[in-house]
Amino acid sequence: MARILITSGPTRQYLDPVRYLTNASSGRMGAALAEAALRRGHEVVVISGPVSVDYPAAAKVIQVVTTTEMLEVTSHEFQAADGLIGAAAPCDYMPTHVESQKMSKTGHKLHLELIETPDIVATLGAAKSRSQWVVGFALETEDIRFRAIVKMSRKCCDMIVSNSADAMNSESNSVEVILKDGEIVGQFQGTKQQVAHDIMGLIQLHLMDPSQSGTAS
Repeated sequence: MARILITSGPTRQYLDPVRYLTNASSGRMGAALAEAALRRGHEVVVISGPVSVDYPAAAKVIQVVTTTEMLEVTSHEFQAADGLIGAAAPCDYMPTHVESQKMSKTGHKLHLELIETPDIVATLGAAKSRSQWVVGFALETEDIRFRAIVKMSRKCCDMIVSNSADAMNSESNSVEVILKDGEIVGQFQGTKQQVAHDIMGLIQLHLMDPSQSGTAS
């Protein structure tokens, strides 16, 4: 049995006490992956941004809000994990200044200065031990396979799951699974539960020690 860490859902970067930057990630893929891992007998820890989906009761779930919070919690939990599946869609940008009070309309343009948030998968990929593995997700709108392979190398992933923006907040998904040597080892389409089952099968086959592989098919 392995201890698998899964990041899931979006994060929020606040502009003022009520407004924030985010994306349409629903957490459904993360929940489906958690269920698939549990069915194979693994221990699962989910680090989730704000979502309305329910995670499996058998999983340990830690709720976070911002990308920085997700990085801090995931970094801590990863120390005792065998692997990470980075299925979350963290907000990539945050404002340089957060207003302490709600901003009022002035009739003029509003200029926001944004900086990049920390890259969670890249940070943990660079820090992983020889016995740990990292699976990333790449959601792109163009040059999907090429950009996924570039991300996999840059983020020190052992495997990457490539999908398009159509997967965002959808019940289904269509993915391509690529190993770090560029080999395409799977192409799956269906409900997120079906796709998660197939992805977990490839993770066990290619990344896990046989003693950690579980028994469910």
